[in-house]
Amino acid sequence: MIDLTLSMAERAVHAAQERAKTLGTPMTVTVVDEAGRLVLSARGDGTGFLTPDTSRAKAVAAAAFRKATGELGTMVAENSPFWTLMPTVVRGEALPTNGGVPIIRGGRVIGGIGCGGGTGEQDHECAVAGAKAAAE
Repeated sequence: MIDLTLSMAERAVHAAQERAKTLGTPMTVTVVDEAGRLVLSARGDGTGFLTPDTSRAKAVAAAAFRKATGELGTMVAENSPFWTLMPTVVRGEALPTNGGVPIIRGGRVIGGIGCGGGTGEQDHECAVAGAKAAAE
């Protein structure tokens, strides 16, 4: 079993925050393990007060469903009953909107990273950078 270590989460947060700087947007970044347990969260200066919650929920969704949350959001937009109701059923613990990406190492999902503070596309871009850094 490959565990998501604090060192890996620190690399992910740093890479995502650096990408956010190049995009010119503040960003909150949260990393969870494969079971959705918090490993690390860093609230970016100037981000909204809900970004720690939404970034974690995106990270949890990415880890739980092993997909980028933007893909899950597409299913919500298509009015899939499951995906429309899922955030309510899990009491906001998983959020199927852009900005969450699974962290994959050795072909296995070992966690998820969620970003919040920019547009959905910016959040996704930062999460991708963070996931890549964690897997290295």
